[in-house]
Amino acid sequence: MGWQVILSGILALFLLLLTGLPPRSMWTFAAISMALEAVYFILLSNAYSDHEFSLVYPIARGTAPAFLMLWSVLFLHEKPSLGGAFGVGMIVCGMVIIGATSLIQSRGSKLHWRGVLVALAVALIISLYTLIDGTAVKNGPPLPYALTMFVFVPFLTTTYNLRRYGWKQFAAAWQGPRIPLILTAILGVVAYLLALTAYTLAPLSYSGAIREVSVVIGAFLGWQFLEEKMGAQRVLGSLVIFAGILIIAIFG
Repeated sequence: MGWQVILSGILALFLLLLTGLPPRSMWTFAAISMALEAVYFILLSNAYSDHEFSLVYPIARGTAPAFLMLWSVLFLHEKPSLGGAFGVGMIVCGMVIIGATSLIQSRGSKLHWRGVLVALAVALIISLYTLIDGTAVKNGPPLPYALTMFVFVPFLTTTYNLRRYGWKQFAAAWQGPRIPLILTAILGVVAYLLALTAYTLAPLSYSGAIREVSVVIGAFLGWQFLEEKMGAQRVLGSLVIFAGILIIAIFG
């Protein structure tokens, strides 16, 4: 994930020259969120290296809404409706169903349980930086805030990657196919901007949860392109997540 983050930062820098910096009132939020996102990228990179993608991704992204709803109620004083809370609960349940497939197949192996714990740590970080971002963009423009994040996060993540992998291994990643790296970088910036915009339009506990439809897409891509098993259980989990999103949209 090192080069994708760097390329996203370069793209964001050019755009930031056009938009200008965010208001000073958003700088503290940006600094805290940058630190959390740097930890997120590092943890996620390690998780993907050591554990099955379709185990880590559903748990990491799927549990975050539960944490986020808790923070939204405690710190933002949001009051989710019964239907909205039920929808978020279904999203989390769908995530559990998807992730449980790998646990059952592993028969309780240490490697997979460690993957679950790492994924839960990632979920906690996601919920915290989402809380910070959601609070920030409710008090200022999302675009310059997001671009500032992308410009400065690579300084933190690249330092870590160079210390862990060394320059030769890090540089070798650039020698492979570059189009996927560039596309991932562009899509990452666009996705983040869309998410921040959504936070300004709806309660954070809902918009943050609906964002996790990526869990379903991630599990599908892991099955389709990484030759990981999908199975009936993961299909069921995906349907439960979609149902949760629909419930939030209708009753939230």
